[in-house]
Amino acid sequence: MRILLVAMSNSLHTARWLRQLEGEGHDVHLFPSIDIGIVHPDVPSEVKTYRSTRLGASMLVRAFRKIFLPPAHLDHLCRLIERLKPDVIHSMEIQAAGYLTREAKRRVPGEFPPWLVTNWGSDIYHFGKFPEHAPRIRETLTNCDYFHCEGERDTKLAREFGFTGKVFVLFPITGGFDVVQARRLRSPLPPSKRRKIMLKGYQGWTGRALVGLKALEQCADVLAGYELCVYVPEVAAQAQALGKKLGLKVTVVPFGTPHADMMRHHGSARVSLGVSMSDGMCTSFMEALLMGSFPIQSNTCTADEWLENGKNCLLVPPEDADAVAAALRRALTDDALVDTAAAANIVLAENTISDEKIAPLARGLYTFILDRRRASSAANGNSIGR
Repeated sequence: MRILLVAMSNSLHTARWLRQLEGEGHDVHLFPSIDIGIVHPDVPSEVKTYRSTRLGASMLVRAFRKIFLPPAHLDHLCRLIERLKPDVIHSMEIQAAGYLTREAKRRVPGEFPPWLVTNWGSDIYHFGKFPEHAPRIRETLTNCDYFHCEGERDTKLAREFGFTGKVFVLFPITGGFDVVQARRLRSPLPPSKRRKIMLKGYQGWTGRALVGLKALEQCADVLAGYELCVYVPEVAAQAQALGKKLGLKVTVVPFGTPHADMMRHHGSARVSLGVSMSDGMCTSFMEALLMGSFPIQSNTCTADEWLENGKNCLLVPPEDADAVAAALRRALTDDALVDTAAAANIVLAENTISDEKIAPLARGLYTFILDRRRASSAANGNSIGR
């Protein structure tokens, strides 16, 4: 089966998804939705990758916010589709990959291959609120054949934006987790005995890490002996200043830290805090579940479809520092809450997001599309050789 993936080639999410297809005998091609000249090192070597023109980081911002599609990049994709004649085109993410593939569909002559669109966290939920994006999202979803997301929230939104095809709801979009490795990396201490707080450090766009820092400051009286670990270090300076003020040890985890190290951090944490104006089932949240760290997550993600607020997580409004502080204080002082939640969350995670559970679903998604295409071709007296 020949698969053309249009996605961010520098993304770990893309690489982890592709890892699920290794050894299946597929002819897999990766075209960068935004070409910044980087292919993530975890992309399997058997995947054929492409370059167009090196756009750079400034183009990345323009592509997201101004719906900028460089003509040369679009032309390259169109030529590639005509040459490869893939059995399926898979756009992973909408604002770059989806919009780009929609424009290619306008230009490529003849029958366009079956087209699958994957929704990444904020693609519809966030961008769908903006007048410059809503029509483009609708055009993308009314012209693709298959839609893949993580939960019912985004399924419902896709239907509202006009999608009428087959929905694949998989969990998670970035591939499953190695449960054996997770057990090895997870601290043997129960969460109530751990003294680390994880903070997702995105600030700006949708991230609200500064709200998290303000909440931490309000909990200064219960932070003695704790370490604050900030990853995605956009607020590193502010975190270090707060640590100095409170006498709190602060560790900044740099970009590009190996995934196993991130798992180890969550596996030694009591609490994992993620505050954002918009998200889906974010990877850090799933890491917290699997590693036994108690998740405090903004109520703008899809965590409520998997966990019970107040029992095995705490969901908070992303711009209310007082509410975040109240949740954090509870998680830092209620030993029974975090220990009981960890026991349940680890079982849930191992049963739902392991490699063994997710990889067959991901591979089956392509098989379903190819089988349906073959059945349609046979009904019309045609055949598909691959």
